[in-house]
Amino acid sequence: MKRLATPRAEAEEQASIEALSQTFRASLGRYFSRRVRDPVEAEDMVQEVFERLLKRGNIANLEHAGGYVFETASSVLADRFRKRRSHHADAHDLFDEHRHGDVDFSPEHVLLGREKLARATAILLELPERTRVIFVLRRLEGMRYSDIAARLGISVSAVEKHMQRAIAHLAKRLEE
Repeated sequence: MKRLATPRAEAEEQASIEALSQTFRASLGRYFSRRVRDPVEAEDMVQEVFERLLKRGNIANLEHAGGYVFETASSVLADRFRKRRSHHADAHDLFDEHRHGDVDFSPEHVLLGREKLARATAILLELPERTRVIFVLRRLEGMRYSDIAARLGISVSAVEKHMQRAIAHLAKRLEE
C-alpha cells in the first residue's frame, strides 16, 4: 500500500523534478533528436522521461541523477523502437485529406464492397482450376505471362488464351 505524501514531500519532489528538467531537458532533446527524425517525437520522448521519473517517485533522494535520467531515456527510446517495429509503423501512410478524404467508409459502402468481392470470388471459382490460377497469378500477383508459362510448364500463348477465357467469363457473368 502506497503511503500518502505530505505536502512538504510533494513540494520537494516537485522542486527535484523542476531542477532535473532545467538541468537535463536540453541534453535529452539533443539525445533524442540524434536518434529520431521527427522533432515532435523527440520532444514527446523527453516528456515521457519526466513522466516516468514522476511515476517512480522519491526523486529528491536519487543519487547519480544524471545516470538515472539517461538510463530512463535509453529505456524510453528502446520501448519506442520496439513499439514501432511491432506495430509496423514504417509501413503506415499518414492520412492525406486530398488523397483519402473522399473515400466512403459508411457501413453501406463497406457491405456493398464485401458483396462485390464475394460475387467476384464465386465467379472466379466457376473457372477451370488452371485458368483460375493463371488469372490470379497475372492480375493479383502481377506476374508476367512468360513467368507464369515457365512456372506452369506451358507456352506463353496458352497463358494468353487462358487469360482471354477468364476475362470473357468474368465480363459475361458480371453483366448478368
